[in-house]
Amino acid sequence: MEIKPETASEIPVESVGVPAPEGAANLIDTDYQIGQDNYQARPLGVSIDIHGAVFAVSSLVILGFVVLTLALPEQATATFDGAKNWINSHATWFYLLSANVFVVLCLGLILSPLGRIRIGGANATPDFSRVSWFSMLFAAGMGIGLMFYGVSEPLSHYGTSLGGTSVGEAGMRTDWAPLGGAAGDPQAAASLGMAATLLHWSLHPWAMYAIVALSLAIFSYNKGLPMTVRSIFYPILGERIWGWPGHLVDILAVFATLFGLATSLGYGAEQATSGLNHLFGIGGGDTTLVLLITGITAVAVVSIVAGVDKGVKRLSELNMILAFLLLMFVVFVGPTLLIFTGFFSNIANYLGELPFLSNPFGREDVNYSQGWTTFYWGWWISWSPFVGMFIARVSRGRTVREFLVSVLLIPTTVSIFWFTAFGTTAIKQVQEGFDGAATAELPLQLFMMLGELPLTEITSFIGIVLVIVFFITSSDSGSLVIDTITAGGKIDAPKPQRVFWGIIEGAIAIALLLGGGLAALQAVAVSAGLPFTLLLLAGCYAIVMGLLSEPRPGRL
Repeated sequence: MEIKPETASEIPVESVGVPAPEGAANLIDTDYQIGQDNYQARPLGVSIDIHGAVFAVSSLVILGFVVLTLALPEQATATFDGAKNWINSHATWFYLLSANVFVVLCLGLILSPLGRIRIGGANATPDFSRVSWFSMLFAAGMGIGLMFYGVSEPLSHYGTSLGGTSVGEAGMRTDWAPLGGAAGDPQAAASLGMAATLLHWSLHPWAMYAIVALSLAIFSYNKGLPMTVRSIFYPILGERIWGWPGHLVDILAVFATLFGLATSLGYGAEQATSGLNHLFGIGGGDTTLVLLITGITAVAVVSIVAGVDKGVKRLSELNMILAFLLLMFVVFVGPTLLIFTGFFSNIANYLGELPFLSNPFGREDVNYSQGWTTFYWGWWISWSPFVGMFIARVSRGRTVREFLVSVLLIPTTVSIFWFTAFGTTAIKQVQEGFDGAATAELPLQLFMMLGELPLTEITSFIGIVLVIVFFITSSDSGSLVIDTITAGGKIDAPKPQRVFWGIIEGAIAIALLLGGGLAALQAVAVSAGLPFTLLLLAGCYAIVMGLLSEPRPGRL
């Protein structure tokens, strides 16, 4: 790899979507021009600008998947279940070990001199305010998941921890309690349950996002490569990233992104349907799900056409306001003192149990580590190309240290407070004799918990709106990312292409829900995440090599 230092004044600015670095930056010396392998045309007056190989293979395989899943739902369900069971049995240790590597690398970069490097060149300035930037990265990161699991996961781990452990005939544990459980001790069960929940929503998932996002940002904004996943691997593959090795990397990223995104959209649709049925008596079932996903996808398409500044940005800021209002309502109407004190104790419990909960070897709590953690790591990793590229798109002008602290530590803190508020409130209700939330179906548990608080109709309606808008922002952002990959790294490709991918995302969510429900969503997320984990581990080496070649002004 040959690196050639240049400044912004020496770099020709072309309308291919990737802005030139501002100030000193070490560009990669390559003859490849962004979009040179693209197919450009205007059939029926509609502009298209696509990378032929990546777009063709990705779209055809995905369309085939949707058709086969809808046509053969029973066979599809059996295939999904088989893949999930194999990965749970054979690859759990690999998922857990890889996630630990991502966290350690992020923390190391924050503390190292490499943290002074600025994304986009030494003189680059941020494109968005801190408030807008944080709103977009958080809404895209795990918004739907916070709504779906904010009540259900703490309740689940509390119940299984309280129930203790049990051993089957083969000597294997049959319970779902994390670690050794806390049989008969409600306070210890609540602490362990919250720690087991926070493992899945704090440092580890955001480290996965941060590695992908930082890698894409540096190799695009600082080194002049296309903003596609293949660019991360230039230190490893060199000029071969422009051929089929690079094509396969981008195709795999498209698959992982679409299936990870479809998992979240499916969860959102299930919860929105449950909320509408609970609040307004609108019937559930497959027809309602299909109509809801179709309607929300149509709104997402409108947001896609509006663009990032008008679409994603405004919807993300709206959702942050609504999420904050709902959070504050639960905090001050629920067990306020217990929530505030629990916030600090949950941080301590999480950090204290972290080495044991993240241990990849010799685990006896197989149902928790395989059924919960493996699913989450597969989901987050398959979600990481989407979230990572979107965060990279909006993070130009930040230093590496500012970027990692913001992407890794701040959302972790917010997640802990969110789960503390919703989880503590739900657990307190169970301890006081109300088990409606604990015994309800997962998508309904949030609304059952809110039903025990004042202003039920208003807060439940806000919850439904939050889920729907998170669905829209995720679909909108996902379409932007997938289009960038399939357009050869161009970030200003024609909008009709984004519309195409937005429709495909909704179609995949429908196909998976009809072809196996939530279990199918989980199976596909775990399966799609496994091969991308290998790429992400290689990306850890690549980003360190890329950062070492960048100029580092000043002192640590």
